[in-house]
Amino acid sequence: MADRLKNATSPYLLQHAGNPVDWWPWGDEAFEEARARDVPVLLSVGYSACHWCHVMAHESFEDPQTAGLMNENLVPIKVDREERPDVDAVYMTATQAMTGQGGWPMTVFMTPDREPFFCGTYFPRDYFQRLVLGVAQAWREDRANVTSQAGEIAAALAERAAPLRGPGGAPPAAALAELSDQAVRTLAGDYDPAQGGFGGAPKFPPSTTLEFLLRHSERGGPGAAQALQMTEGTAEAMARGGLYDQLAGGFARYSTDAGWVVPHFEKMLYDNALLARVYTHLWRRTGSALARRVAAETCGWMLAELRTPEHGLAAALDADSDGAEGLFYTWTPAELDEALGAADGEWAARALSVTSSGTFEHGRSVLQRRTEPGDAERLARVRGALLAGRGERVRPGRDDKVVAAWNGLAIAALAEAGLLLGEPGFVAAARDAAGLLERVHLDGGRLARTSRDGVAGPSAGVLEDYGCVAEGFLALSGVTGEARWVTLAGQLLDTALDRFGDGSGGFYDTADDGEVLVYRPADPADGPTPSGAFAVAGALLSYAALTGSPRHRDAAVAALGVLAPIAGRFPRAAGSGLAVAEALLSGPAEIAVVGPPGAAQTAELHRTALHAAPPGAVVALGSGRGDGADAIELLTGRGLVNGGPAAYVCRNFTCLAPVTEPGALRAALAAPDRNAG
Repeated sequence: MADRLKNATSPYLLQHAGNPVDWWPWGDEAFEEARARDVPVLLSVGYSACHWCHVMAHESFEDPQTAGLMNENLVPIKVDREERPDVDAVYMTATQAMTGQGGWPMTVFMTPDREPFFCGTYFPRDYFQRLVLGVAQAWREDRANVTSQAGEIAAALAERAAPLRGPGGAPPAAALAELSDQAVRTLAGDYDPAQGGFGGAPKFPPSTTLEFLLRHSERGGPGAAQALQMTEGTAEAMARGGLYDQLAGGFARYSTDAGWVVPHFEKMLYDNALLARVYTHLWRRTGSALARRVAAETCGWMLAELRTPEHGLAAALDADSDGAEGLFYTWTPAELDEALGAADGEWAARALSVTSSGTFEHGRSVLQRRTEPGDAERLARVRGALLAGRGERVRPGRDDKVVAAWNGLAIAALAEAGLLLGEPGFVAAARDAAGLLERVHLDGGRLARTSRDGVAGPSAGVLEDYGCVAEGFLALSGVTGEARWVTLAGQLLDTALDRFGDGSGGFYDTADDGEVLVYRPADPADGPTPSGAFAVAGALLSYAALTGSPRHRDAAVAALGVLAPIAGRFPRAAGSGLAVAEALLSGPAEIAVVGPPGAAQTAELHRTALHAAPPGAVVALGSGRGDGADAIELLTGRGLVNGGPAAYVCRNFTCLAPVTEPGALRAALAAPDRNAG
């Protein structure tokens, strides 16, 4: 049996390289093998931090008897959903359509022509064995019915090939404002005022929704106070519960209960990057000490736990360690006493909600911090001792592939938090991660989806990679003043427009020269990350505000044509698009800060601009020398004032009189509409 996964770049595929299953990677060769052997294909899709993927692997894929049945009757293909989100999207659509639900591991039986005919998720070993034998029998004895059913399913999927379009193309500002107001009202009806968040269990961190609500509250108008209240309530509930790692920082994937007590323990880069930015923006808006602490701790956790030797950020930490879910993170009172001594152990149990009966399995408790203990020094000492003790445990596995889109999200969060919170190490890490993407992932305006050990993976970037990386580069430029990141973002956005556009203002998730699947996915709705379409729309709008490009601004507005059909009914699936709409309704404001590099007054104006910026504003930092060193169009003609640093607040490249004091800049940003001429 050939070990075809041994040279994979995906850690998830490498986890299965030693299985007795004769796995094939996704590719034409696997389907040619199925055609030659005249057997169906089994597609198994998962990811390395997936708990139930591990369970099915241990029960079935590591079992010689089950593997023998698979090898004899099927061509089994293993796919990492994070490496091939396009493949995952197509067959998850089929799985949801056929079963009414989805999830991972995803298990799909299909013809050698890639047409699915039976789908599911996790199957226990005995049932899975019977299923394999049943599929094989149906393939031998009822082929016509199987292939007919597969063809019908494929035809139904193909109907989804056209991107969703709104009723009237690009929406006018008044329609966007009403849509935004309606979204806040809908979210308020779904809000849990007692425990924060939206809906019931399980509760996922609503990252993009919170960013929208923050921007809506900043713009003002109907629902602004309620939007901020929902944001603050959800942010505090998540940060004080078990979803948040009370020792090291960082958020788990979701809460299994409505009260944010017991998480599903895997920790993903994308959740933490998005939430670090939300908490940074919440602190900027309200001055909340909790928001500031969580933003800083989450950024610190990303760098401590996910940074790779090449200075990228790894994809995830596993939910399991030492063969059990959550074992690394949970405690008993006896373990607290052992780590801290009896007195501190008893105090820590009260402060961190550790009980004798436990809040998790087997009498273990997930740490929570529902209130602030009165003794801050004691809490710091206890946290340090518990963190050191936890470090002696078997650590969760790490998926160390670098995903372009998720690193783009992290670059934006680290850069902004670094400047606003006074943490230059965060900014340096953002610059390093951007450098890795430029060196390894970016080639002639095209992106590789993943890399590992400094080597690009085999999969082409999808739309979200282009949008999120462009956004990260633009945010990094706004913090560092390095114009080269704007140039690179423009290359990515031009590729998105040229290769992913549908010709009517919408976008496909895959490029026009990408692999041909059963259908070409085009899903504009947010998942746990911003949708590709909305991510690109936001980056297009920011790029246009920095460069004055009407092509990119028009494309951003046109991309919001899909917003109404989604946000009108399901605003939680359109948070990132609604956030772009808020930026558009706010201008967005354009802020040019010019002054001698390194000068204290330049730095203070720059920080003030980022701190007081209205929703979706862009910031450009330049020297003001007028010698061509400032390559961003927004800086053109913006010179020093009386030989010193100055800031210009603009909209559509029409600017107020320059200001030289931080207080005057805050005032100009508070009311740009009344002053712009």
